[in-house]
Amino acid sequence: MATTSAGNDAAIDRKRPARRKTSHLKLVPPTRELREQIRLECQQLAASLNKTNALSKDDLETHARHIITQLNQPEGYVGWTMVLLSSEFFREQVAATPYERRLLLLPHCLKHAEGCPADYDEFGLDCRQCGACSIADFRARAEDLGYKVLVAEGSPIVLKIIIGGYVDAILGVACLNVLEKAIDKILLAGIPCMAVPLHSSDCRNTSVDEDWVSEMITVEQQTKPVKTQSYIHLMRAAGNLLGRDELERIAPRLRQQTDQNGTSDEQHDPIASTEAIAYDFLASGGKHSRPFITLATYDAITGGKATLTDGASYCESFSDEVRRTALSIETFHKASLVHDDIEDDDPYRYGSETLHRKYGTATAINVGDYLIGLGYRLVSRDAERMGHDVAADITEVLSDAHMRLSEGQGAELIWRDQKQRKLTPLDALKIYSLKTSPAFEAALLAGLRLAGPLDNYRKPIRQFARHLGVAFQILNDLKDWSGDKDNKLSRGTDILGGRPTLLWALGVETLNEQEQCELFSFMNEEPSAEVLLSRIGSLYKEAGVFQKASQLVDKYQLRAEEVVDQLDSESFRRLLYYLMETVLDRGSAPALEPDVVELHADASS
Repeated sequence: MATTSAGNDAAIDRKRPARRKTSHLKLVPPTRELREQIRLECQQLAASLNKTNALSKDDLETHARHIITQLNQPEGYVGWTMVLLSSEFFREQVAATPYERRLLLLPHCLKHAEGCPADYDEFGLDCRQCGACSIADFRARAEDLGYKVLVAEGSPIVLKIIIGGYVDAILGVACLNVLEKAIDKILLAGIPCMAVPLHSSDCRNTSVDEDWVSEMITVEQQTKPVKTQSYIHLMRAAGNLLGRDELERIAPRLRQQTDQNGTSDEQHDPIASTEAIAYDFLASGGKHSRPFITLATYDAITGGKATLTDGASYCESFSDEVRRTALSIETFHKASLVHDDIEDDDPYRYGSETLHRKYGTATAINVGDYLIGLGYRLVSRDAERMGHDVAADITEVLSDAHMRLSEGQGAELIWRDQKQRKLTPLDALKIYSLKTSPAFEAALLAGLRLAGPLDNYRKPIRQFARHLGVAFQILNDLKDWSGDKDNKLSRGTDILGGRPTLLWALGVETLNEQEQCELFSFMNEEPSAEVLLSRIGSLYKEAGVFQKASQLVDKYQLRAEEVVDQLDSESFRRLLYYLMETVLDRGSAPALEPDVVELHADASS
């Protein structure tokens, strides 16, 4: 049997391995006997682990490799073992969750490919009236117990359901490719979850150990489990800030008018219309990650109580000045989105027309300006209660971030308007550190200042935010070439939109003079999008641009980790590691072998 210490941290080397391809780690053990053997080892190892804190993806891989080595099995079974180990880690907590508070995810690929009569609705495959495959059996059994069931593999609605407060545990059946993508977002957040992997990922008549699925669905509490610390309560608290009722309570409108029936009448009042559009956009969508960062930082420094079992009640005790400060961070973010959409002429935001397309550019600019003013007002109105010095410090943090973000965006716009498209990697990294880092820094420093003085945090947090922001932006560059499902629906939008990127700068730096001229000429021609992307992509590959950029993501993440490791607060360190893992989600980024690169350009030099 594999052995380990009772504490997770003691058994894990925190040094992060270089990012690499993982397809070779997703083999499925071919025999039931071997699968059972691995599962038993995972059960025994999970029983010895400290379940107070969630396992990171790297923790899981280290433990899984230990099990595989003990069993003398090939490396390819590491992914399978990671899934089983994470399931056993949370088994007792899932078992203690009432059936009606559990969500079961089933994959559409378990259906019979030929002759399946079920149709898709907005929630996935509607197979309730059919009994032709195992999906219907699993679904019927789960729904009879009170589960919420979703037949839609990898649906983005899952995390929204969790944050919305409808369920407290997730159980899933999926292929290893899908489960790998889910680990960072769900497991690392401390959300109780279990999964049974499919036997293949070809999505055509695959199979699963059906008795494992049945056992997972019916698992019931045997003993009182140790609760893993979770960020779910803080996620829900951040989302609630933008709920209609809470938003109106903590930031009541000044101009809204109602008729005798209680119906809003702002559409008839031109003065109230700006406020109405701004509030509608503020509440319209988004991940609410910035107010989450502020609330979670405040909680981490004041004891981390919101991550414990009764974290929901602790979140309810947050003062209104803490809530309004967190809301102000989201207000500034939404203002920047309005202005960015105008500058890039984006047609859609959150599934609806962008404000400048819907109301006109002038009105949209004005709404963005209104949101900026609202953000400052949310902080200044609480100066008496939080203390004038605290309010002044938070206002300084926000204004500094606002100015630096504008400088970064301005540098990008000036570059886009130039005929000469030369750009050094150093210039690109400077733009990135200004465009993205201030938002992270402001959200963190605001939460810290609500909890106490900033003296010991200002410098390391600026360093951390810079490294994280640069890594995040480079990763976005890479995702743009594979189709970023989070932000963009098609590939190559940065090139097509004429935006400066590190990839472009690395290409210019690496290519010879003739190839540079060829690269520049593409931007002055008007070929089709596919031709343009094909030509530039070929030059990028020739210059090793994608490999170099991928390595730089790892480089800046490592620098961020080095800053975090020097901080005193254990709960704050854990939060910052969680932010790195979730913000730097490699999900749709190309899997690239690292290529050794020495870069003279450095954003922090």
